[in-house]
Amino acid sequence: MTRSMLFAVPALAASLMAASPVFAEDRMPQIIVTGEGEAAVAPDMAILTLSVLRDGETARIALDANNKAMGSVIAAMKDGGIEARDLQTGGLSINPRYVYPDKNNDEKAPRIVGYDVTNTLTVRIRDMEKVGDLIDKSVTLGVNQGGGIVFTNNDPSKTLTEARKRAVADARAKAETLAEAAGVKLGKVTEISEQSFRPQPMPVSGRMMRIEASADSVPVEAGENSYKVQVNVTFELDQ
Repeated sequence: MTRSMLFAVPALAASLMAASPVFAEDRMPQIIVTGEGEAAVAPDMAILTLSVLRDGETARIALDANNKAMGSVIAAMKDGGIEARDLQTGGLSINPRYVYPDKNNDEKAPRIVGYDVTNTLTVRIRDMEKVGDLIDKSVTLGVNQGGGIVFTNNDPSKTLTEARKRAVADARAKAETLAEAAGVKLGKVTEISEQSFRPQPMPVSGRMMRIEASADSVPVEAGENSYKVQVNVTFELDQ
């Protein structure tokens, strides 16, 4: 390589560096807006979380008592039309109960005085008219721990589609207002990102379930599920 070529390489690099700001200036100005959309639909499925707690002097006694109660609950669910695919054990725990030493006695370590066994069952109910009756039966047969209930939809795709359309329309309306105020015209969309929000579980306390169990069936109001979608949309601006 000649001496003149050695000088030519850094000269070319300097030329490219000087040209880069030109490309940045040619980039179309943009505006990013956030749009929100919401659509509601009546739920067509309920998901219950039911727990049975039993205690005993030994783990065996506590487990046997729990098995008997939970077996009755599961049988009642099946008799009520719940399919096996919609019944799932959500948790099983066996915990010792302790008595802790008192300052006035000679004991130095905690002492086991019994055991608690908890079995949790998740139930999907596809017939909404059966929800209250099945809760009532489950409490009568042994459910004595607070659980949860979620009203959901087996296929919310149509509702989410409507929420998405409303979110994008909201974003465009905001962008048009801002562009008009700035004295520019709104161009094409260059980027869209989405975030959706599903309905949240509603807690059901064990105390409330015991109170309502005395009625013919537990009163349940499903209401509507609101599905929310948030979109971030980037528009070009024509000056």
